[in-house]
Amino acid sequence: MTYEHLDVRLVNELLGDGRASLRSLADDLDVSVTTVSNHLQTLEDQGVIEGYTPVVNYDELGYDVTAILQLKVEGGALPDITDRLRGHKQMVSVYEVTGDYDVVAVGKFTDTDDMNALIKELLSDADIKESSTSVVLNAAAENEQFELDAGDE
Repeated sequence: MTYEHLDVRLVNELLGDGRASLRSLADDLDVSVTTVSNHLQTLEDQGVIEGYTPVVNYDELGYDVTAILQLKVEGGALPDITDRLRGHKQMVSVYEVTGDYDVVAVGKFTDTDDMNALIKELLSDADIKESSTSVVLNAAAENEQFELDAGDE
């Protein structure tokens, strides 16, 4: 039995069902439970798999507004600003980027008043020079992950 591409195939199986049991993964991959367990432990140790979390539908929980915030930040303050953004529970993604803005953040809010309160808080920070906010009208794709290429199977 060759284990070429087994790790990629294992990751792809978990992308399909992150709650799959070791036994079902072993059956699907045609290897032993011990092999799956060992490879899974290695992937976790290497940081390839960082955790197992549910995919939450925030709309169903009342977070109906998704906003994309773009910020221009005073040079040395960038790490502090990104840390503070990450500290806001509504921020689901925070990126340091190239281009016209220094930070792009995606947030989920219960309504526009909730969003506006955070924006006003951010704009009161002297290290934020400029901001631009876009409200998402429709999420065509969100929280998507992609299967890895397993090469020649």
